[in-house]
Amino acid sequence: MDDYLKSALEIVQAQASVRPMTDDQITTMISSVAAGIKAASEGIETATSTVEPAVDPKKAIKETSIICLECGKSFKVITKKHLASHGLTKEEYLEKYSMKKGTSLCCKSLQRERRKKMKEMRLWEKRKKSS
Repeated sequence: MDDYLKSALEIVQAQASVRPMTDDQITTMISSVAAGIKAASEGIETATSTVEPAVDPKKAIKETSIICLECGKSFKVITKKHLASHGLTKEEYLEKYSMKKGTSLCCKSLQRERRKKMKEMRLWEKRKKSS
């Protein structure tokens, strides 16, 4: 018997023990769960065998989020600590995915807020001493 089918039987048996199910519901659920497990395991095997980014690098930086091209998780800012979990520095990450050297690893809305705040602070002007 397939490992997928064994796993599906265990899952459906646990489900049937906590709620009443008809014979048709049980057989339908077994086949759908087995197919889902098989598809998920094949998807994982193909994903780990290829070294393609999770999404297109040009589309990774969005308005309210940035997607890590290594793992596919969504963030507002990709930190040094997160990149270190993949064994990369910011420079290596940018080079690996052919991004420009100074690219900010944060979402567009956050970049805009930071830019606005810096303009309000006017740090490029010398501060006048109040005497």
